[in-house]
Amino acid sequence: MRGRTAEDLKLLELLDPVAEAAGYEIVRLRLMGGSHRRLQIMAERPNPDGGAGQMEVSDCALLSRAFSEVLDAADPISVEYMLEVSSPGIDRPLTRLQDFQTYAGLEAKFELDRVAEGRRRFKGRLAGVEGQNVLIDLEDEPDLTAQAPFAWIAEAKLILNDELMQRGAAEREARLAQSESKKEDV
Repeated sequence: MRGRTAEDLKLLELLDPVAEAAGYEIVRLRLMGGSHRRLQIMAERPNPDGGAGQMEVSDCALLSRAFSEVLDAADPISVEYMLEVSSPGIDRPLTRLQDFQTYAGLEAKFELDRVAEGRRRFKGRLAGVEGQNVLIDLEDEPDLTAQAPFAWIAEAKLILNDELMQRGAAEREARLAQSESKKEDV
């Protein structure tokens, strides 16, 4: 899910080590378009506390330069393209099994590439993971927790709502307080 196509997966193989060496993780990579292509990379700093990783504009610029060096040297894309490095955003895509555990309790939706539990589309509150399965308390069936194999998920993302926005604001406040605390220590 971090990459959709074989070309995306090859680019991930090339760029994952670059991101890791700089202290980041690639959340999702997509090479889109025909003759005017766009390489979109969403990345973040790993968060040891399990919440959303931090990603500032300066982080995007740093990663963009690092990716550009490697892409220019390896030349894996045969046509002109535009590189776009960004954070996953508040209503982020869920692309790794750990994301479904990290964001347990929040509303999400996902679509499978095949049918599980009689459906392909799921919407509700994430209930974590069990082995390689994603658990979700279904919105339309409140007493049912469905499970779907992570490997079958084609697309998944958090649903933007007041709860998610409040959580994002609280995380931002905590980062600002931590930043202020570091400034005072200097």
